Amino acid sequence: MIAVLDANVLFPTVLREILADCAAANLFTPVWSERILQEWTRAAARLGPIASDIAAAEAALLRDRFPAAAMPGDEDRARGFDLPDPADLHVLAAGLESGAQAVVTLNLRDFPRRAMAAAGLRALHPDAFLMDLWLDDPDAVAAAVTAAHAKAESLGGSVPLRSMMKRARLPRLGRALGGRG
Repeated sequence: MIAVLDANVLFPTVLREILADCAAANLFTPVWSERILQEWTRAAARLGPIASDIAAAEAALLRDRFPAAAMPGDEDRARGFDLPDPADLHVLAAGLESGAQAVVTLNLRDFPRRAMAAAGLRALHPDAFLMDLWLDDPDAVAAAVTAAHAKAESLGGSVPLRSMMKRARLPRLGRALGGRG
């Protein structure tokens, strides 16, 4: 499956780490446009210069790790599709250009079912998307979550898995993995 990762699923570190590790395990092929990465780094810049620098470095690491993920995101390709916010046409365009089946986003209202169906795409919340991946390959998804949890704990101290998953907006996946806490 090819899936466009919207900026709002790249911004939260834990969510980005889990998605990237699932992609690295060949559970799906990630796609984004340069504009999506720029939206992510601009959002981080609002948190201050250190967050901005970290986001820029993380975006560079993603580009290096998944060099084929970058799509032009030419909005002209998505003209004529009815999205509530025309500023999201570049996300739809990246999906069309890549032959993606889904857009993974926390803002499902920005990608209504009718418009997405007309484009041959589905908008999926990351919890639903990762649950689907988990149903296909529970060990690989569990490994990605375990790695993100270990990294979070090494950087910020002890945090219960279920709490981390809830904060990452992945409560169903957290329950499915049997996280305690």
